[in-house]
Amino acid sequence: MAGDRFDPARPVPRHVAIILDGNGRWAQKRGLPRTAGHAAGSETFRRIATYCRDIGMDYLTVYAFSTENWKRSVEEVSAILGLLKKYLLEALEKMERDRIRLRFFGDLSRLPKELQGLAARTLETSARYDGFQANVCLNYGGRDEIVRAAREFARRCAAGQSRPEDLTENAFSGLLDSAGIPDPELIIRPGGELRQSNFLLWQAAYSEFYYTDVLWPDFTPAELERAIAAYNGRSRRFGGIP
Repeated sequence: MAGDRFDPARPVPRHVAIILDGNGRWAQKRGLPRTAGHAAGSETFRRIATYCRDIGMDYLTVYAFSTENWKRSVEEVSAILGLLKKYLLEALEKMERDRIRLRFFGDLSRLPKELQGLAARTLETSARYDGFQANVCLNYGGRDEIVRAAREFARRCAAGQSRPEDLTENAFSGLLDSAGIPDPELIIRPGGELRQSNFLLWQAAYSEFYYTDVLWPDFTPAELERAIAAYNGRSRRFGGIP
């Protein structure tokens, strides 16, 4: 992969998030079932996550399965969940070697019990390592995340553990799935669509966005480097004057 790097000395965002879009269209263009696109996309995730670790990134967050994706066909949902099971089993075998920590965003309670158990085992194993972390969004929606956090704060107030005036932006961030993780500096959307799709609504307040027509299964380290180069060419003012 070293040949895909444009400049080893260039700055690298600490946290990059990617909306994994285009798997189904990638398969349809090749006359394949949509499930084949998801299989190809899972291999792309493995390759990109390893590359992010190798170039010194701290966090990669990927939008793998949204709260709205349950509306897809039973066959497609089953295929996605089956690929997740396969990936988690492989991750548990290789975590010590790869040193890639995994964390999950989203409401996992709707996932099959076996997957919930694998996710819990993965988190337990990840806790033993330091360094690069991949965050996988499963049954995740930005609005759902905010509602769950608001309910938790309301519960704490009702229990006398917090007061309404205790709620600040930092305190609320600590109730989100991403608690303890810096907001993404860069959000990448492959697949040609120009929307946020309910992804990291709170965390993306000042993120830079990069859009590309490349479908996710075709996304390469070179394409990631183009996104990083575009990010490094921008001026982040956070509402102020540079």
